[in-house]
Amino acid sequence: MRTIRAAVARHPMLADAVLAAALAALLARVTAELGTVPTWGWVWLAALHLPLVWRRRWPAAVFWIVVVIAFTAVSLGAAGPALLIVPTVAGYTVARHRPRRELWPLVVPVVAFVAGWVGNGGPLSDALALVAGFAVAVLLGTNIQTRLAYLAEFEERARALERERIAREMHDIVAHSLAVIVTLADGAVAMTPADPGRGVHLMRTTSTTARQALTDIRRLIGTLRLSEADDQPPVPQPGLHDLEELVGQVRGAGLDLTLTRTGTPGCWGPGAELAIYRIVQEALTNTIKHAGPHARAEVRLRCAETAADVEIVDDGGDRPAAASPGAGHGLTGMIERAAPYGGRVEAGPAPGRGWRVHACLSFGESAG
Repeated sequence: MRTIRAAVARHPMLADAVLAAALAALLARVTAELGTVPTWGWVWLAALHLPLVWRRRWPAAVFWIVVVIAFTAVSLGAAGPALLIVPTVAGYTVARHRPRRELWPLVVPVVAFVAGWVGNGGPLSDALALVAGFAVAVLLGTNIQTRLAYLAEFEERARALERERIAREMHDIVAHSLAVIVTLADGAVAMTPADPGRGVHLMRTTSTTARQALTDIRRLIGTLRLSEADDQPPVPQPGLHDLEELVGQVRGAGLDLTLTRTGTPGCWGPGAELAIYRIVQEALTNTIKHAGPHARAEVRLRCAETAADVEIVDDGGDRPAAASPGAGHGLTGMIERAAPYGGRVEAGPAPGRGWRVHACLSFGESAG
């Protein structure tokens, strides 16, 4: 079905030509069985359907051309369902593709037909049936236009949210990776004269971190491209199972870091796990940037069926006692990560010396 819609979207005039031909064939057969076709009837029948080929390109013009042909045929003695059905299809097209202000002129030929029909002794019930059918077609076209416009707006909002999500992911990856890379590079510069082997090791770790950052960025760019395609599997995002790798990467930058887990996670979903991962990543990035590579830090993750409590504490390291990381975008990003899960984030001086980030998240049955 989706393939058919895509083909129609690419070749609308061809699709309308097929519709016009099929409708003409059907109505010609019905008209022939009713015996209402005059000797010249096949000419006007073809002329009546031909404008439908351009119905989506020029909806209003096609409607009026069809109406003029129909009225001319009636005045010459022609009859048949095509005289009613084809103008109704054209009216539906105007309602479906044009602004609502262009619908009012469509009332004129309907009123003229009803007046002429009743004035010539035609049954009022038939005229009312025509009006009802035409009204239903116009309402259907208007309703479909409104619904599709709503869906288009919804899809655009979804794409905007996806782009915003990817931009935030990109920020977290770049900020964290650059902080680690700068720390490793500074360590290599300081270490190489006294211990060349250690300096080489730090530079290799720098290279590995940079390559991993490039891989993550390419993955996110690929996610952005795949979001425009159909039926593509979602790209896996970091979660709780990636915390050990994150901790190892930060340790490679020289930070004395421990990870403590307690409790058993519930079925939180990938979104919740990603939020926890990014909160830990952002907090550790701030520790590396502000406390330096000689700091000691601890990540404590406490899990329950419907909640998670994560705490990142450092001892201050090289940070001056009066200094703090400040609010900045990092804390804002952590708050935004926790907000969808009814969470709160606190950041401030730790007891004694150092810095503490504490996040509490609550999950329902279908978090993420």
